[in-house]
Amino acid sequence: MSSIESPKRLLFRQFAAVAKAVAHEHRLELLEAMAQGERSVEVLAQRTGLSVANASQHLQQMRRAGLIDARRTGKFVHYRLSDAAVLDLVGTLALIGERHVAEVGRIVRDYFADRDSMEAVSRTDLLARMKRGEAQILDVRPEDEFAMGHVRGAINIPFEKLARRLRALDRDTEIIAYCRGPYCVLSFEAVALLRKKGFKALRLEDGWPEWQAEGLPVGA
Repeated sequence: MSSIESPKRLLFRQFAAVAKAVAHEHRLELLEAMAQGERSVEVLAQRTGLSVANASQHLQQMRRAGLIDARRTGKFVHYRLSDAAVLDLVGTLALIGERHVAEVGRIVRDYFADRDSMEAVSRTDLLARMKRGEAQILDVRPEDEFAMGHVRGAINIPFEKLARRLRALDRDTEIIAYCRGPYCVLSFEAVALLRKKGFKALRLEDGWPEWQAEGLPVGA
């Protein structure tokens, strides 16, 4: 029997290294942050509540696996997703978890469904509403994330400022809120707040990264 490993085994070893590189909750959170746009280590650490040293270690692991790219400007290193397929990878993990892991189902049911039991708006549906002028699009991410890119026509009111800026919204037009992705709590909390205040509000089924990856209309 030959001692030479098959090409398939060698490939599977490399694929396993990629899978290992995302096998940590902090790394998945960092990927979500980078999906909003290119970020420095310092900003990524702040967004995820990690120390700069800890965030840097996780980023280096993912960079070696080809999940992210890095660019140095002076003393700062900026990271971004290497490919839109990284979003697909994370989305597939989430889908499997929701379908087959009891604890995932419980969290989705107890937290997310409890805050918004109504069906979310799909990207296709939102695009149709935009063309008909039937929706206010509300981006509840921080201002710096909005500035890097957003759904075309969206207005930006970060969630922590929403309660104080309700007058900027039209009560007669349905609001579609979105944030960083399907499990970003900001859009769930925003919709709950808006409904409590008497607005007609729904959330987008996912978030900005998925909208951008599909090549749908974006604003500068």
